[in-house]
Amino acid sequence: MAANSNSPSPKRSPAAATEEDDDAKAAIQFIEETTRNAGDVQQNVLAEILTQNADTEYLKGFNLAGATDRKTFKSKVPVVTYDDLQPLIQRIADGDTSPILSAHPISEFILSSGTSSGEPKLIPYTKDESDRRLRLCSLITPIINLHVNGLDKGKALAFLYTKPEIKTKGGIIARTTATSLYKTDLFKTRPYNPSNNIYTSPMEAILCGDPFQSTYTQMLCGLYEREQILRVGTLFAYGLIRIIKFLKNHWRELTHDIRTGSLHPKVSDPSIRGCMTRVIRPDPDLADLIGRECADNNWEGIIKRIWPNTKFLNVIVTGNMSRYIPTLDYYSGGLPKVSTIYASSECYFGLNLDPVSDGASEISYTLMPNMAYFEFSPLVVRDQSEVLVDLVDVEIGKEYEVVITTFAGLYRYRGGDVLQVTGFHNSAPKFKFIGRKNVVLNIDWEKTSEVELQAAVESASQMLQEFNTSDVEYTSFADTIKIPGHYVVYWELLLPAKGDSVNFPIDEVVLENCCLAMEESLNPMYRLLRIEGSIGPLEIRVVKSGTFEEVMNYAISRGASIGQYKVPRCVSSKPIVELLDSRVVSTHLSPSLPKWNSE
Repeated sequence: MAANSNSPSPKRSPAAATEEDDDAKAAIQFIEETTRNAGDVQQNVLAEILTQNADTEYLKGFNLAGATDRKTFKSKVPVVTYDDLQPLIQRIADGDTSPILSAHPISEFILSSGTSSGEPKLIPYTKDESDRRLRLCSLITPIINLHVNGLDKGKALAFLYTKPEIKTKGGIIARTTATSLYKTDLFKTRPYNPSNNIYTSPMEAILCGDPFQSTYTQMLCGLYEREQILRVGTLFAYGLIRIIKFLKNHWRELTHDIRTGSLHPKVSDPSIRGCMTRVIRPDPDLADLIGRECADNNWEGIIKRIWPNTKFLNVIVTGNMSRYIPTLDYYSGGLPKVSTIYASSECYFGLNLDPVSDGASEISYTLMPNMAYFEFSPLVVRDQSEVLVDLVDVEIGKEYEVVITTFAGLYRYRGGDVLQVTGFHNSAPKFKFIGRKNVVLNIDWEKTSEVELQAAVESASQMLQEFNTSDVEYTSFADTIKIPGHYVVYWELLLPAKGDSVNFPIDEVVLENCCLAMEESLNPMYRLLRIEGSIGPLEIRVVKSGTFEEVMNYAISRGASIGQYKVPRCVSSKPIVELLDSRVVSTHLSPSLPKWNSE
């Protein structure tokens, strides 16, 4: 919970310091021992998974006959995708309690990005898996303390959020991995201790489902404790930029509340208002300081100016998030970016053992071999007989798709993450996250595939038929120049001719509704983020006839093969975006929010 800013900075008693130092040494020793014996650990993990789940319906179907060795496992159990497992997972979700995938009860599902049918993925999750992930997270602080001194003498302004949960037909909760973490008893029941609580954000604000109330409260607490803040962050880089925009839009209300010791009337959640009585107080000097920094509209270095003791930004800046690094540098004055852990809905993979970095290109994660059984599918296959590679046998410089076998019931599951090997820590490989395989668009948490985008465009195209019009070609672009970012679809339409000119018979409202139809066809995570305001309205930019032929000619002029050229379904190249924008004849925005049902 948030502490009153009059509280002293966190200080450890000699006994507590000794105990924490011993815990830190034990954590580092565990990392060293586990990575030193990565091959043996992996064999033991596989054996434990297969032994634990030997009597499940899924594994019994492959007649392993009690075998737990890698050779038998790989020869009998196939590599699968979510679509292969979906019927079995659906049975669990509908209430079947027999051991289908896991011998342990499925305690909840972790929501991942949507399937090709538009439904969210339900990743099985057990209590044991939750404990395993929490133990990995407990290693983060000792690692950071090796690289950054004095973090125990200050606090973290970490903007943490939970998202709405759904319940399956069988009554099992399904939620995002972050929501699951923040709703664990260990996290929720942290005692309120002004001198030792490392986060300024109250638990009541973290658990509040209203984005405005949660963000406003967390920001207000962070401003009251500005001198004690040593690190600022949220999960993804894009999220932190949205936080700064929130400060731009609401600094007047925030300074008013600090000046008067009041709380914005829109913060109506009773639990938040109750906990904030311990935080809010009149502080005109603080209000004046924050007002001066924000009033002149100079936001360069604003993070260091508002929170002067900040040592680093705690955000993920790998993969698609790397595009936001220049903006973060602008707002922070070039503070280091710390990405501590590599995790997904399906599995927590590993840790960044050298976390203080200036850029995404330097960030590598060491895969912890105790978390799951890992295999790797080479992205470039030399011949058709090439098999999946074990953890300790990957090669530096090569790219792989990760394939996982988990304690919770995923076996030889293609996760979709593309990783590049950058080195080894002892015998465990270090990977750089490249991105998601087959993902076309991504702004925040959502991941939109080419299949999803195609289905969305086809859905919208049906609305054009009555106007004797159809789409000729399309591509897309994730526009993150403005916050919130939004999807842009460039659409070339086949319009009926009228004499020597082109007749444009489609009403503005129809094209706006086409935008909404596309949004309604996208995955539930996209729609939820639209409703929350993390993603802006989808935009259609209608381009002149022949525009995509010009795009092709440009690609060919840059060396593309005319025989193998395909229209890219997503573009990021500045010259191509500029070419497309120069051919735009009309722009249209989605007129309302897409539907999202939590039931």
